[in-house]
Amino acid sequence: MSFLDCSCISSHTQVQPINIEDQYEDISQLYPSSDGSPHSALGPEDDLVGLSAEPSDYQLLSVLGWGFNNLSLVRTARHKPSGRLVAVKNTNLDECTEEELLQLMNEVLLSRRFRHPNLLTSTTVFCFHYQLWVLAPLMSYGSADFLLRSYFPDGMSESLIAYLLYGVLKALNYLHQMGYVHRGVKASHVLLSAEGRVCLSGLHGVYSLMKDGRRTRAVFDMPQFNPSLLPWLSPELLRQDLHGYGVKSDVYSVGVLLCELVRGRVPFQDMPPTLMLLQKLRGSHSCLLDVVPYPLGELGTLKVSRSGVDSGIGESVAASSLTRAATAEPQSPGPKNHSPTLHHLLQLCLQHQPERRPSASGLLRHPFFKQVKKYTQDSFLTLMYPAVPLSYPLDSPISDPPTHACNTPSTATPEPAEGVWDFS
Repeated sequence: MSFLDCSCISSHTQVQPINIEDQYEDISQLYPSSDGSPHSALGPEDDLVGLSAEPSDYQLLSVLGWGFNNLSLVRTARHKPSGRLVAVKNTNLDECTEEELLQLMNEVLLSRRFRHPNLLTSTTVFCFHYQLWVLAPLMSYGSADFLLRSYFPDGMSESLIAYLLYGVLKALNYLHQMGYVHRGVKASHVLLSAEGRVCLSGLHGVYSLMKDGRRTRAVFDMPQFNPSLLPWLSPELLRQDLHGYGVKSDVYSVGVLLCELVRGRVPFQDMPPTLMLLQKLRGSHSCLLDVVPYPLGELGTLKVSRSGVDSGIGESVAASSLTRAATAEPQSPGPKNHSPTLHHLLQLCLQHQPERRPSASGLLRHPFFKQVKKYTQDSFLTLMYPAVPLSYPLDSPISDPPTHACNTPSTATPEPAEGVWDFS
């Protein structure tokens, strides 16, 4: 049954599960989804296959935020038979335009097709009355955007940034191998679970590179996005010329996301859209405010060696510093004197010409991410203080606010704000 053929849209009386597995060949097993890194494994709390498609089985709790042009309401809910907490996105289908219905259908289809621990997907989708119900794992720390606004207004530590970006890049690498461009990489689409799993959401903007059974190198579709997304989009996507854009446009967005996590604010956010477009098309990009310890041009040919990082000539002072920066203990936020590896990663992502940017798989091998592979989830979750994950008592009614559970007590924690979880 297709999404638009759901009988409950017109009858408003039945619950209809959306069964679409037979329409698409599941090729996700062809692409590796885990490399043994601390946040790449799916846990039992992420498997929603066994949950029922019956609204009466769910106790709706507090509101987490809005999405999809304010047509979708995101709430926490408890599955009564099992007691599990999940996130539920309810979308009013009667208020959606035909184009918005097609976007919802695209998100549902792709969410059922993809299988990766760093992608926020859902296998439980159904219609009831005039609403579409989409169930997803509850990401109890919320989005990176919420964490920045509520706990890290001056930016996150490099170790925490590395942990979040590594999960994002693994998700992008999977999408790119599958032949898709994400086109919506930003902090509000980066979610973190209580167990430390990083997930990339925002599948409604994903676009396929496949055409007539063949994979193309570039696409020319201009996404129908809110103007607020423009700061993250690449110059070639905004230019809309005969060259089009491809998967490297997501790499540019990762660079903007990196600036966002480091500085605690969105690059170009104070610029009028027209001026921002001109700046991007001219090759200007956001820069960090500290001084680069070493010229970035000298780091462009670094290669991994047995002894650490080798420039190809020998173990230089800069290379030794890169090795120390990449393998040091996770550090909490301090003075904004950023490491050479972070500057180098940012320069690679924000190259004006897309062919000069590395692929997502290439960025995963960057020295900046050595610290992610060396330490455990618990090591990085200690960097989340004072942020704490949401939790709910077993008998919590809908009017009760969520409580916070954390090993370290916190005297004051903000309530969930609008847009904490972004499934739009």
